Amino acid sequence: MPIPSLLPLAALLAAPIAAPATAPVQPPVPAPLSASADPRAAWAGRSALAPDAETRWIPFDLTPGNQIRFTMALDGRPVTAILDTGVSYSVLARRYADAHGLAVQAEGRATAIGGTVAIGRVATQRLAIGAVTRRGGSLGVADLPAAATGGTRAIDLLVGRDLTAPYALDIDYRARRFRLLRSGSRPFAGVAAPLTIAPDLRIYLGAIAVGGRAIAPMVVDTGDGSAITLGPAAWAHARTAAGPVTSTVSFGLAGPVVFDMAILPEVRVGETEARDVEVRVEPVGGFSDTIGVAGRIGSGFLQRYRVLLDPTAGHMLLAPTAAAATPPVRSTSGLLLGLTGDRLKVLHVMRGSPAAAGGWRDGDMICTIDGARVRADYATSALAGWATAAAGRSVTLGDCTGGRRRLMLRRFY
Repeated sequence: MPIPSLLPLAALLAAPIAAPATAPVQPPVPAPLSASADPRAAWAGRSALAPDAETRWIPFDLTPGNQIRFTMALDGRPVTAILDTGVSYSVLARRYADAHGLAVQAEGRATAIGGTVAIGRVATQRLAIGAVTRRGGSLGVADLPAAATGGTRAIDLLVGRDLTAPYALDIDYRARRFRLLRSGSRPFAGVAAPLTIAPDLRIYLGAIAVGGRAIAPMVVDTGDGSAITLGPAAWAHARTAAGPVTSTVSFGLAGPVVFDMAILPEVRVGETEARDVEVRVEPVGGFSDTIGVAGRIGSGFLQRYRVLLDPTAGHMLLAPTAAAATPPVRSTSGLLLGLTGDRLKVLHVMRGSPAAAGGWRDGDMICTIDGARVRADYATSALAGWATAAAGRSVTLGDCTGGRRRLMLRRFY
């Protein structure tokens, strides 16, 4: 199976928020903070949009964790970044700050997937991302491990709400490019759905509907490689519509988290209807509970569409692509794997799967698949497709000590 989707930092401020009064499904949260002046407003600096913004497309690729990765400029130097609308304030890798001798001021801790992480602050002179140039301001600083992208290549920067929210963010997943436009722009015809910025968390918020019931608030999170993630309260209302439940694992900045996982036959965003959508379920007290949201809409869902996110105008636009009709890839093995040099490490054995029945354990190593050796280019090779191949296929997996184990693939969720 391809390297599993991984989840990066999804909110730099850890304050709870209130769901809109119209939301009938809402997780239990502490008393919400009232909207107030942004204590980190100065971090945003002064940004400007170039007159030729429509021509300033930014090419990107998708990380193994399904996140938008691209190159931009920080103080005249190129940096590798991920577009992450689930981050309140853009975050620079501590590794990068140390390598360039940047003075980092401690700022306490922030809530992330898997727990909390230490956060610092560094002043910047100039950021350039497509048609937008920002002068002054600050970036958060945190450890950004390579595991947060699902691979071995670390990134330098998470580009968050502070850089993108004043503009319309046009993401063309099919062409692997995005651009920042004047708010109010409508560069393509799409179905509109409400989109706002949370007054306290200061991240993108929308809503979904499952089985005719609205679920809100949902973080619209381009940095989350999964499709739909629900907190336990929202899942209690959606579960009756789901198929069999298994398990999966994701890796956030604060460490790994095990989720329940199932397929929802239908999810609606505004008037847009998506079929067969993978949903992950957070444990009680997880990230969604902590920050007081119902869950997240991730890149795994958004990439079915041409997407425009324009919270200043109060909406998102979704235009379906050919990918909208493509069902999610399902594991038929139950092994979620990470590549370590020339071998695969079992990161998680999915509940109820053939691998679980066969006694596989987290940490087991695989060096051959049907006699073919695992190599460094495994993730992009045809060999990687075995773990999601058709049910009924028998696969022989070789451990790294010469032993062999046979696995019969089947559908289990």
